[in-house]
Order: sequence, then structure tokens, then C-alpha cells
Amino acid sequence: MSDVEERTYRVDLMTRVEGEGRFVLSMKDGQVVDAALSIFEAPRFFEAFLRGRGAEETIDIVARICGICPVAYQVSASRALEQAFGVTLTEPVRALRRLLYCGEWIESHALHVFMLHAPDFLGYPSAVEMAADHRAVVEQGLRLKKAGNAILEQLGGRATHPVSPRIGGFHRAPRKGELAALREQIARGLDECLETVRWAAGLDAPDFTQPYVFVALDDTRYPLESGDRILVSDRDPVSVDDWGETIDEHQVPHSNALQARLPGGVAYLSGPMARLHFHAERLHPVAAEVMREVGLGRSEQNPYRSIVVRAVEMAHAFAEARDILDAYIEPEPPFVKSAPRAGVGFGASEAPRGLLWHRYEVDAEGLIRDARIVPPTSQNQARIEEDLRGLGPTLAAMPHADATHLCEQLIRAYDPCISCATHFLDLRIEEGA
Repeated sequence: MSDVEERTYRVDLMTRVEGEGRFVLSMKDGQVVDAALSIFEAPRFFEAFLRGRGAEETIDIVARICGICPVAYQVSASRALEQAFGVTLTEPVRALRRLLYCGEWIESHALHVFMLHAPDFLGYPSAVEMAADHRAVVEQGLRLKKAGNAILEQLGGRATHPVSPRIGGFHRAPRKGELAALREQIARGLDECLETVRWAAGLDAPDFTQPYVFVALDDTRYPLESGDRILVSDRDPVSVDDWGETIDEHQVPHSNALQARLPGGVAYLSGPMARLHFHAERLHPVAAEVMREVGLGRSEQNPYRSIVVRAVEMAHAFAEARDILDAYIEPEPPFVKSAPRAGVGFGASEAPRGLLWHRYEVDAEGLIRDARIVPPTSQNQARIEEDLRGLGPTLAAMPHADATHLCEQLIRAYDPCISCATHFLDLRIEEGA
């Protein structure tokens, strides 16, 4: 009879994540032998859909990749095509685009903090069950999310898949008088968000740290919608134009999403913790103050504490949105005109979940000849699996159900958007002679 102990922790359908995936963690004699985040949602082939379509259509098409972060896709695509067409935004248009991005950060971070991740800390299977005992918490989350949606509706025409963004700016910019009610809503939301940071910092997070290689966009401000180079821990910065050649994207047997790694097979972390690590001094003073108040350091290494980092970033987005509204100058015209020309453009922005990179090749008529999109979840997927491996020694001493839940909570800490990650599959059809 063998004395070898084998354990498998497995959840076949992850809940409270966007999209469909499973994880399997196998251990033998206390050692992890396999850790896999399996993304089995059907590929969506967005890059293929874009070929032959007009550049302006691209902005609306890529928004459909995600219902939670469509603005991130629109902005990364706009930046890439603006580079290809030689477009430089005016300052009022830049400010309006940043305000739109703040709206997306607010609604996405509120969704994750309150509805997707908080139930793990408070011991509930979902926000619905949590609301029975913590109604005030759930209602606060809904109000904050509604405030973010209000920005998207005001600037983008609607909260889901906005229709106003375009290459060079917006189809329409709001009148200053139309923003008065929104400004009041954002100011109230900022106060509630600061309370959210204090509440999140008081949650009991599992004791677990990892030595992360952080990756985040660089900018003169806290990075959201712009930046021309990418910072990597202990390595030289990489220009946005070169990022696609720097990382190694490859397919693994258990996933319909590509995994990205740095040279040498190094997994890396993109998202709130990476942004804070590189740019804590660029937070809005209001967010920086509450960060100090709750004792959050700039280089958080515990993924379960990312809920606090997200709350701080949400406070930053609220404060920036308020300031932009106070200084609002209506862009006239609301977009910078452009003329199609053949070329290649690269663009990146910081989606709520992390770095979102686009590359487009266009012809002289402005039609897309080739497209490549690298979403945040693809970039974080290898790092999630490394974290699961790191949990192994902790899991061995836990009851099976508790250990399985700890793995689920870890994956949810990344706020993975699985549907975003499965837009691409390298499909080759070999025909016989």
C-alpha cells in the first residue's frame, strides 16, 4: 500500500468572474505538481473580424469585446489608430477622454470590490446573499457603480458600449451646463469611496505574499488612458511600440486564451498593484492621504489585499473626475480630424484589470489589414497560476473545502475577465494534398 498522499483542488465553473473558466491544483506529498487556470470559453476571433473593416468602425467593434471595460478597448484602439494617422489630441479632448476613463474605473472597481470580491471576505456565496446581512454595504457599492455609469452615459451616450468615442476624440462633447448634476454625484461618491477604502482595509485578508514582477504603463500622471512606454520591475522600460515583440504570447493546452510571459519565461503582474508600485506618488492627494491613513504601502505583495488597492484607485478616479469637471472646457470641435494613410499604429491604456495593448496595420484607404490585441487577463494568467503554486504549502494543512475556497478567492482577487482573454486563438487549417 502506497504512503503517497495526493490531493486535487478543483472548481469546474468559477463564479463571480466574467466569463467561463475552471481551475485545477494537484498536489503530491505536499508538493504542487500542476496548477492550471483553464479558460474554456469559446474563442471570439475579434482580430479576424476587424480585417477589412474601416478604422472608425474599429472603435465600435472592439468595445464589444467587454461589457465591463469597453472604454479601455476603445481608447487603446483610438491611440493606436491616431498614431498610425498622425493625430495629436487637443488638451480639452484629452481631458474629456481621461474623464471617460475615470468613469470606467469607478464602475468596474465598484463592481469588483463590492459584488465580486467582498462576499469572499464576509463569508457569502454571492452579493445577493450578502445583502441580507450587509444591505448598507451592497447599496453603497451600487451607488458608487451608478456614479461611474453616469459619467459613461453623459460622455459616451450610454454606460455599456459607449457610442460617442471616436478616433481623435468624441462625436459629441457635453455642454458645461449639462455636467452640473454629474459633478454633484461625483462629489458625493468621493466621500463614500473614502469610507470604502477604510472599510476594505479592515477586511481580514489571508496571509500570503509573492515576489512579483510588476508591469504598468508609464505616464506623467497616474496611468489611465495614456502612456508611451511600459515599466517592468528590475528591467529597462519598453516602448509601447515594442511591447508586442518583448513578450512571448503562446497557447497552453488547457486554455483558449494565450498566455504572455517576459523573456526567460517570467510571469508578471499587471493591474492595480503594479500601477501603485510604480506610481504611488502620482495619486491624487485625496487618494494618497487615505492610502497613508489606512497604512497601505506602495508595493503590496499580497494579492488578497488588492481589494484595498482597487478602493484607493477608485478614490483617485473619483477625485480626478471631480477636478476635470470643475475645470471643464468644452472641446470645439470635439474631435481632431484625421485622414487615412497606410501605416502601423500601437496603443496601450490601463484597463481596470491591467495593461491593454493594441496594434493595427492599416492600408491607404484606412482599412484594417491586421490587428493584434493583448488583454490584461491574458497577461496575468500565468501569474495567477504561479500564485496557485505558491499557495500549495498553505493548502496542505487546511480542510479540503476551505483550501478550495482560498484558491477561488485568489483568482477572484485578479478580477479576471475571461471573455476578454478568449478573443484570440491561433487557428491553422492544414489541407491535404
